[in-house]
Amino acid sequence: MKVLVTGAAGFIGMHVATQLLARGDEVVGIDNLNDYYEVSLKKARLARLQEHPSFRFEALDVADRPALEREFERGGFTHVVHLAAQAGVRYSITHPHAYGQANLVGFLNVLEACRQQRVKHLVYASSSSVYGGNVRMPFREDDGVDHPVSLYAATKKANELMAHTYSHLYEMPTSGLRFFTVYGPWGRPDMALFKFTRAILAGEPIAIYNHGQMKRDFTYIDDIVVGVIGVLDRPPRPNPDFDSSLPDASTSWAPYQVLNIGNEHPVPLLEFVDALEAAIGKPAIRDLQPMQPGDVIATYADVARLSKAMGGFRPGVSVGEGVGRFVEWYRGYYAV
Repeated sequence: MKVLVTGAAGFIGMHVATQLLARGDEVVGIDNLNDYYEVSLKKARLARLQEHPSFRFEALDVADRPALEREFERGGFTHVVHLAAQAGVRYSITHPHAYGQANLVGFLNVLEACRQQRVKHLVYASSSSVYGGNVRMPFREDDGVDHPVSLYAATKKANELMAHTYSHLYEMPTSGLRFFTVYGPWGRPDMALFKFTRAILAGEPIAIYNHGQMKRDFTYIDDIVVGVIGVLDRPPRPNPDFDSSLPDASTSWAPYQVLNIGNEHPVPLLEFVDALEAAIGKPAIRDLQPMQPGDVIATYADVARLSKAMGGFRPGVSVGEGVGRFVEWYRGYYAV
């Protein structure tokens, strides 16, 4: 394959590109290297990829349509993994326009470029946040997702709708992956594990929202990568059993699918903190705070459809093991 990975300097993007290169694919990575979090970390991730002779990087914003179209014309990509986006639930409350530009305009540009260049399969990042106000657990792909509680979630649902339109109109295979709380080495500094680790090591309090009464389906990065590449290798086909009178939003008469990718084992937030304290060897100063706007109480993925699509996929890394690996990486990277 010749694969374009957007957001290649990001957390998931770097790990996906690394594995694609390891198995012999040619990879082109693009990223705008914005300053949403420390750019030095993004450049360090990128430096690891640039050591590989089958990797090429272009500093490019997917919202820049002419530049993106030129890259597609030059690249001759067979497959695209679209991970570039403005991330973060809380940030979407204070910086809404960044989400419209990156997640809506940028995604439209990617869809159009894939159509024009006849890409064989587009895999793109959706999010567990699309489940919004749902309380029935575990979350299934055919659950209703029409009540988002953040703009970030709304843009990810919009991506799924936009992708379906292109799958229907142009028979372009698209797969949306609803990621559930991804963590691990080289992770994002705006996420809880990173912030908690930094604070505990510095002897500072950690803010625990909703007084710790939350659960998350923490999913280790290696499991995510297995899922992403497994789906990339298996483009969806039109579903011959699709019933338009009882439509399932996660599948279609078109070559389209939406799949959960999570750990299937939601962990109470306070237990997650316990695991982090054990890995660091130091207790946290716990600052229990009320629920924050845009947050949800719990996430829990049903991954039966992903497992069926991949012939038996199941996540394999426990939270205790995964947190330990992250802390080991963090100490090494920051020389703590």
